[in-house]
Amino acid sequence: MISLDEARARILAALSPTQAETLPLAAGWNRVLAAPLAARLTQPPADVSAMDGYAVRAADAQAGAVLRRIGAAPAGHPFAGTLGAGEAVRIFTGAFVPDGADAILLQEDATEQDGAVTVTETVVAGRWIRRRGLDFSAGDVLLPAGRRLTARDVGLAAAANHPWLSLRRRPRIAILATGDEIALPGDPLPPGGIVSSNAHALAALVLAGGGEPIVAPIVADDRDAIVAAARAAAGCDLIVTTGGASVGEHDLVQAALGPEGFALDFWKIAMRPGKPLIWGRLGATPLLGLPGNPVSALVCGVQFLLPALAALQALPAGPPPTRMLRAGAALAANDRRFDHLRASLSPDGGTATPFPTQDSSMLATLARAEALILRAPHAPALPAGAAVEAIILAELGV
Repeated sequence: MISLDEARARILAALSPTQAETLPLAAGWNRVLAAPLAARLTQPPADVSAMDGYAVRAADAQAGAVLRRIGAAPAGHPFAGTLGAGEAVRIFTGAFVPDGADAILLQEDATEQDGAVTVTETVVAGRWIRRRGLDFSAGDVLLPAGRRLTARDVGLAAAANHPWLSLRRRPRIAILATGDEIALPGDPLPPGGIVSSNAHALAALVLAGGGEPIVAPIVADDRDAIVAAARAAAGCDLIVTTGGASVGEHDLVQAALGPEGFALDFWKIAMRPGKPLIWGRLGATPLLGLPGNPVSALVCGVQFLLPALAALQALPAGPPPTRMLRAGAALAANDRRFDHLRASLSPDGGTATPFPTQDSSMLATLARAEALILRAPHAPALPAGAAVEAIILAELGV
């Protein structure tokens, strides 16, 4: 068996980012920029008013002064003339500041009657003016390549006048659930059968990681069926199987795909849950074989599939982010396998308490879990209150 860290490193080293594609701005949310995004214009394009009021010369706008209104400048309709001594132009938020003006007299600091504007509060030069280029200037790189776009980023790209974006293609992830004993939710169960949950959970995890899941029909424990499903998935960026990765008589993934040219990199890792994990390549397509136990499959998804999705999108890829928390209960000494204890969090988020039963088939426990407490191989026993490292599941979107 190899270590968890070595397994992840070998997986990431074998992956290359997807190609770029050009898509409308509206498709940008949660996608990864393939090229830096630079401003195509200056924002604001000229000095603009930050408030409703009057564009004035500060030297003229002392308390008690009376100015002559010579026009108006609504947003989108600039005043065409030049402001002179003793003059004022009615102006509104976002409107261009007229030539000759160097300050804004707030409307609440003035009174107007018959075109005569009386200043009730002395104006300071430069006040309430947003200078040209305050936000950004043409040519400024606003968003770097390799950034996953938020709603705020999409708004910035729009303001920078980009109707189209260069984005990494979403990685296409084929998900193949294998086993004679499993049936889709709602379908009749075979004798001794169970409902298949892994494919749907992994598809959701792929979506959380920015990928496009392609869920195949359930694959029977039959070599020909496994080969046919794998061939159909050959055009994807990654094949993920679940089940059929262990050492049982009916665990057929390696045996079925070997004659198809499957090149195994490694099999079995020193972690719990998730020991029987396969990594290799079927022709040009990488293949990640996850265990059949649902908790094992999802924990392996957190440790290996999410980083793989990041690598396929040219994002920083590595271990999931962790936090140091307090243990809410005493922890026993660990054995030689890297362990992941499903745990709840205290209301303040500072304490993680493992559930008393950690069986790898218990999806209800995993669904209630808010964190995975990480226990290194041969970690010593710890008392309640000791510092522990944990993955916060909500931070991963899973």
